[in-house]
Amino acid sequence: MLYQQQVYFRPLFISIFLLKMKKFSVLLLAISMVLTYAISSCTTTNKTATAFEGVNMANFDTTINPADDFYTYVNGGWLKNNPVPSTEARWASFSEVTENNLKVLLQVCQDAASNKTAAPGSNEQKIGDFYASGMDSVKLEADGIKPLQDDFEKINSIKTISDVVSFIAKSQSMFMAPAFAFYAGQDDKNSSSIVPQLHQAGLGLPDRDYYTNQDARSANIRLEYANHIAKMFELAGSNMDDAKSAAAAVIDIETQLAKVSLTRTAMRDPNLIYNKKTISEVSVLMPNLNFENYLTLLGVNNASYVIIDNPIFYQTVDKMLASIAIDKWKTYLKWNVINSWASCLSNAMVMADFDFNQGILKGTKEIKPRYKRVIESTDQFLGEALGELYCNKAFTPETKARALEMVNNLGVALRDRINTLTWMSAATKTKAIAKLNKFVNKIGYPDKWRDYSKLTIDKSSYCQNVQRASAFEFNRMIAKIGQPVDKTEWGMSPPTVNAYYNPGFNEIVFPAGILQPPFFNAKADDAINYGGIGGVIGHEMTHGFDDQGRLYDLDGNLKNWWTETDSANFVQKANVLVSQFNNYTVLDSMHVNGELTLGENIADLGGLTIAYEAFKKTKQFKDQQKIDGFTPNQRFFIGWATVWRQNVREQEQMRRLIVDPHSPGKLRCNGPLSNMPQFYEAFGVKQNNGMWRNENEQAKIW
Repeated sequence: MLYQQQVYFRPLFISIFLLKMKKFSVLLLAISMVLTYAISSCTTTNKTATAFEGVNMANFDTTINPADDFYTYVNGGWLKNNPVPSTEARWASFSEVTENNLKVLLQVCQDAASNKTAAPGSNEQKIGDFYASGMDSVKLEADGIKPLQDDFEKINSIKTISDVVSFIAKSQSMFMAPAFAFYAGQDDKNSSSIVPQLHQAGLGLPDRDYYTNQDARSANIRLEYANHIAKMFELAGSNMDDAKSAAAAVIDIETQLAKVSLTRTAMRDPNLIYNKKTISEVSVLMPNLNFENYLTLLGVNNASYVIIDNPIFYQTVDKMLASIAIDKWKTYLKWNVINSWASCLSNAMVMADFDFNQGILKGTKEIKPRYKRVIESTDQFLGEALGELYCNKAFTPETKARALEMVNNLGVALRDRINTLTWMSAATKTKAIAKLNKFVNKIGYPDKWRDYSKLTIDKSSYCQNVQRASAFEFNRMIAKIGQPVDKTEWGMSPPTVNAYYNPGFNEIVFPAGILQPPFFNAKADDAINYGGIGGVIGHEMTHGFDDQGRLYDLDGNLKNWWTETDSANFVQKANVLVSQFNNYTVLDSMHVNGELTLGENIADLGGLTIAYEAFKKTKQFKDQQKIDGFTPNQRFFIGWATVWRQNVREQEQMRRLIVDPHSPGKLRCNGPLSNMPQFYEAFGVKQNNGMWRNENEQAKIW
């Protein structure tokens, strides 16, 4: 995934997609370069050095030796002049793309909301009414917590374990995740099938580690979380004492769930979390849940088996159903309702929700303007309806063609690279190239737009619109069970400023939202562009062959296609990167988790290596003309460093070190470069420099 956006709704159906996807790249922000400038890996424009617009030296810090800290050398001036805005937890190069994108989306939403002639039931009517309902602050204040009252009444009427399970199922049918998450997704070992799946969930904090870690930061967040829960219960109508008791009950249940949850590192092992069970086997595993009845409550009547990630987790949930008092479960379920929908209620609820989830957890100082939050939720819940109108304004067939051309060019470079590997056998190389040849490249927007005709959206209630959209998406999802897999489907909306590799589809996806300026300067030279977009495309392709992607075959099945020797060689080489990143300290005693970030670190190193190989084929590389005093080799690495410039708040950095499979920006720049002899040559890196690694300590994989 490009980056972790500020999330204002917890029950996002996109989060279920994220559970399933094994690879996301935060690298692809630089793909915006292709909007106005097509690059060929085999040819280059015949321009003189003076025709190119030079690098912006104001962004540099030339007091830094590039051989000691290349990231700060290239970005020091930018870092100083671009502090994190009060409404953000992080500010980076891609943030400009996001801001420009919002301007287009705002116009789309405002035009739709003001269109009095939009046909009832049309996408334009739904977008307009959804946006208008979110912007109607007077109505939101008048409604207060009224949109939650029906759920509160249902919870108050709960008397038995069966009633608890019924409400869990009701919540999950709107993409909430009390106790655990349910979704229908591709079977990893039979990629042509969509089957029911269960994922560990049920936590209000971002990760199990927040409950189990004993460091001062984690302990303080737990205290703040208890205060937050109590405050939200008070806003929902509880008195102070009852609210404090409710917070204690919620944290007790969530802590029990956290203790049996797998770590994020463990969850990266697709074989570990693939546990295929018959319906009767799950019924034995969870007798108190009454699994067959539970599936019926969800509307799932045609499943023969289920895939679960963590059997011990579900055994524990089932025991908790019997051992925890019904009243305590009612409190926990009420919290899930409050926590899920707080962001679309009155200002008091919205601000309390922001203060903890964006303020305490991320360090954000000020909430975003309402129009930005409503646009973001419109994209989250009506993404392809919004995307179709967005693409009519902001995306052209020419852009799509240029992006596809660049992807194809980098594919040639990766194919050449695979053929020259010395550590891989001919048999595995043949299968690797067959997988590469079968990559599906999706650019801009789907060939077939999603049908929203069964979704009702009006101006009566913003929260109800969000709830109906969640239920619509859930019903659309479970309808896929037993049906052929639709590999034309997209997992992100076209306006999304993001991109991903999906191993189940063996595809690379570039939404239109990322295919735009200002990241690219049309007057820049090939070297800068290969270091930027070249590394970008190579990164995504490498995801198909990182420590997780390599476990899937050309058809998207979790299947070993490696020889035993080649697999052992890969693991040995990958472990070099694990060790390197484990040794990076970011906050006090907090280190990067080399195991958690391994896939992205492999893709960064592989992507940049592949891009450099493609750059070597250009005329500019062969001519070696200087521009602004920099050689083409130097400008290539400057392009790479520019991609990763970012300022981030300490709280957000802490959160990312726990939950984010991507390393911090500075290390995504310097880490791969410290493993590339080409960089050493370009900037004269010697043994006494900060970027130096002995040759036998350098990571070399793809």
